[in-house]
Amino acid sequence: MGLLMVRRNRIALTFLILLAVIAAGLFVLCRHCPETGIAFSGKRRNFYRLKNRTALPQLTDFDQNITLERIQAPGEDSTRWSTTRAARLDGYVLAVGAAGVELANCYLPCSRDTHINLALQPNATAREQVVLEVTPRMRSRAREQGHDWSDEALRRELTGHWVHFEGWLLFDWIHAAESENTAPRVPGNWRATAWEIHPVTSFQVIR
Repeated sequence: MGLLMVRRNRIALTFLILLAVIAAGLFVLCRHCPETGIAFSGKRRNFYRLKNRTALPQLTDFDQNITLERIQAPGEDSTRWSTTRAARLDGYVLAVGAAGVELANCYLPCSRDTHINLALQPNATAREQVVLEVTPRMRSRAREQGHDWSDEALRRELTGHWVHFEGWLLFDWIHAAESENTAPRVPGNWRATAWEIHPVTSFQVIR
């Protein structure tokens, strides 16, 4: 009986140590997920690098031809813009919410992007909306500067307002099959285009 108890205690201790190691690993990853996320190909690594950019766009980086109306204009648009450029978009914020876990952020619940849905009209349908994303890295940068870019704060501050956004352009090809411009009239489309501002680097509430 004594040996059985010792064996059980060892198993319990091993289990607790394993849990502690996993928890420590998750803690480190939440703060130090690489900019390439968890990628299994060069294409994915480069894509995740674009998602996780932290450099602020300079004046010469902005494509002055881009407006919200133009970025959601109908038609196949996968090569319409460039991921090396930045954009400024003004529009109504219809919704703000946490994105799902993804490999770009090491598939961690503690490290999610924030989706911001932007449109020209407050009653726009999903197919008339453009998605902007605040990343964990930009959220951390904002925190260092004394700003709260949490989901709750952004939802409270932005929803229902006309807002000016700036940030890097990204064609999120993963969602091309769910975007009206690249998959027209497909049931379930929930966005106008796979082009995003991702990451958002600054914003200002206009009204």
